[in-house]
Amino acid sequence: MKKLFFKETIYVSSGNTQEEVFEEVYLDLLNKQLVTEDFFESLLERERNYPTGLDLSPVSKGLPDIAIPHTESEYVRTTRIIPIKLKNEITFHNMISPSDQLSVHFLFMILNENGEAQAGMLADIMDFINSVNKEELCAFFKLEDTEAIYQFLNEHFTMEVSA
Repeated sequence: MKKLFFKETIYVSSGNTQEEVFEEVYLDLLNKQLVTEDFFESLLERERNYPTGLDLSPVSKGLPDIAIPHTESEYVRTTRIIPIKLKNEITFHNMISPSDQLSVHFLFMILNENGEAQAGMLADIMDFINSVNKEELCAFFKLEDTEAIYQFLNEHFTMEVSA
């Protein structure tokens, strides 16, 4: 089983815009040599053209909306999921219905150096959301401690990695 979460790349951001949050995380990821210098611009452009906001109300009414930002594999040097708790709601456009706006509270940023696995990682995130007890999941989305976020994901996130 491939590890997708790492303590040093779990963030709690008080940014007020997509750009502020993306830049804050990008600078740290760049410093850790996990992304290329073009990652930030590519992430912003991809979000403009292919929004990643996800309305979780069909899964359960109490869940906050999330987003799953990502970019092409040429801009990343690793494969992992970067959880980002947002202290402030940020507007994202809906992945399914791009003209709709969502107030997002949590990001699962995908870094994927191996392009084909992207859809699989999206599916893994949705499986996680669908399989965890909804009250526990609501509590998880409120966590603001990176250690607690990591522990929860370590216990509850299971994924199938095809060889």
